[in-house]
Amino acid sequence: MALAAVVAVMAIGGMFSASRFLSARRHSVAKLTTYECGIPPTPYSWSNINVRFYIFAILFLIFDVEAVFLFPWAVIFMQEKINQGNVLPFYAMMMFLGVLFFAIIYAWKKGVLEWQK
Repeated sequence: MALAAVVAVMAIGGMFSASRFLSARRHSVAKLTTYECGIPPTPYSWSNINVRFYIFAILFLIFDVEAVFLFPWAVIFMQEKINQGNVLPFYAMMMFLGVLFFAIIYAWKKGVLEWQK
């Protein structure tokens, strides 16, 4: 086990050393700029991003996770409904969907879903 650890550390060190000695050392202004996916870079790389992007992303994640919970529940509910006729899971999911419905209404009333103000 110790031999394997020593060999792994030596291999990693050897790869770092080889890349350092064998790589080209031509530095240019273009290599030091921020890469922005095919568009010309902005004058500086630290720009402010509007908080609406984050809020919209969080809302998307919340309702996406809700959909992930909803589909397996529907499959299991249909199997249970055929077998036993228990309605408690139905009421639990309706409460869950009700909370999410009021959450989207709250976000809408707060103006989170309006992109331009």
